[in-house]
Amino acid sequence: MKATIWHNPKCGTSRKTLAILENLSKVDVTVVEYLKDPPTRDKLAQLYADARITPQQGLRLRGTDAEERGLPDADAETVLRAMVADPILIERPLVETEKGVALCRPQDEVLKLL
Repeated sequence: MKATIWHNPKCGTSRKTLAILENLSKVDVTVVEYLKDPPTRDKLAQLYADARITPQQGLRLRGTDAEERGLPDADAETVLRAMVADPILIERPLVETEKGVALCRPQDEVLKLL
């Protein structure tokens, strides 16, 4: 099985999720450090749609200025544009497999995709 993780190596939950993926021999993992290589607006919209969450639900509040910018109450397009322009606003880790997409908080959420 193939899995792609949008990963931030400074995030403990993201590191734990990646460790779960790497410790399973049946998983071929692609790691995307989204702060260095952010997803496009369309890819981000697709990930959230496939995860059945809104961009607002995928918005990182802690350690960002999202609330000051009014993003939690903004429309989906405004949130997506902000995330593409400033990827620190993307909550992590997002994992995509052939079974679907999930925001893996807590990290055990990844097991539902395997």
